[in-house]
Amino acid sequence: MKTLSTTQAAKKLGITAMTLSRYIKAGKVPKPKTATSGGITIHFWTEAEIEHVRQLLPKIANGRKTRYQKQRQKKERRKKSKQ
Repeated sequence: MKTLSTTQAAKKLGITAMTLSRYIKAGKVPKPKTATSGGITIHFWTEAEIEHVRQLLPKIANGRKTRYQKQRQKKERRKKSKQ
């Protein structure tokens, strides 16, 4: 079975390797098989795992809130509480 590195998987998904690593660390994406060598952890991605992450990406992106959205929501809550 052919496996890919995190960099190769991220390229196939259209995101950066750093973004994919952050999603793994945050638990938004399931962690693939790993191996540690010399203090470095290497992830081994299969095509099926990459496709599974591809299906999760729209849900992850929609779940993010920008700083401006959060600020706007705070202002709206303040207005409602004053009324």
